[in-house]
Amino acid sequence: MGHEVVAEVWRGDFLESVHHGTVVATDVAGIPALAVGRPGDVAFPRSSNKPLQALAMLRAGLGLDGELLALACASHSGEDFHVEGALRILASAGLGEDALQCTPDLPLGEEARARHLARGLAAAPKYMNCSGKHAAMLATCVANGWSTDDYLDPTHPLQVATRETIEDVAGEPVAQVGVDGCGAPIFAISLTGLARAFGRLASAPEGTLEHRVAVAMNAYPQWVGGTGRDVTVLMDALPGVIAKDGAEGVYAVGLPSGEGVALKIADGSSRARAVVVIAVLKRLGVDVSKVEDLATVPVLGHGRAVGAVKPSLALAG
Repeated sequence: MGHEVVAEVWRGDFLESVHHGTVVATDVAGIPALAVGRPGDVAFPRSSNKPLQALAMLRAGLGLDGELLALACASHSGEDFHVEGALRILASAGLGEDALQCTPDLPLGEEARARHLARGLAAAPKYMNCSGKHAAMLATCVANGWSTDDYLDPTHPLQVATRETIEDVAGEPVAQVGVDGCGAPIFAISLTGLARAFGRLASAPEGTLEHRVAVAMNAYPQWVGGTGRDVTVLMDALPGVIAKDGAEGVYAVGLPSGEGVALKIADGSSRARAVVVIAVLKRLGVDVSKVEDLATVPVLGHGRAVGAVKPSLALAG
């Protein structure tokens, strides 16, 4: 991808490092209105795909709503309520945690992981940040009478339906299929397509399944991320906004106006993602005063802030 500098790492008044990346904001028609890099190039959205996967499941007859639908869109921190929620989804389909085929893992959140280890617990699929999505996938299979033992196969009806939904809301064909960190298929689209899809979800008319996903995410942001997570903070502060982080430096945001934002940090680092997102939202005229803490990330020296990660001057505009 043709990335450009989108964030700068300052230690005092010395520019120590830079993060390259690609950023795009689409307008209400899904057309790029702001672009840095080459947003037409394809990338794996990673977990930023989850709201689109959840939409596919609703289209296939999944009956979730509210906090459990938000959990289906989540890369959760592994807090107790997240894990209990995943088990509730499974139980609603008559399944136990042994049906989960996501990777055994420890909780993603630092505090949740520390509590987990203090309890002497081991890694397990239910603690993995994707367990809500996997539980919802299994519930969708049960609702349709599809097999549950091969639900991660790209040719499974669930995954075929997921691909079709992603292509529909992104407005473009899937360019590549891979395996995500949790074992599920991951479908590559352009960052423009990802931004367009998020804008469509966030602005969808009331009564549509797209609207149902957006309402669940914004109403239950704690279930999409967790305590202190930037996606949770962002959605909690901005009514109607949906946001989803993804591995390898991906982030996507949808605004109720129909505008969308998507980005990828080239080196896969997560530290610059929120900084870049806030800079783009400012460029779009969004009031981000309630999330100003996300606008920079401190650079530490001897345990105290001696600098910051900031958006590049070109991006800050």
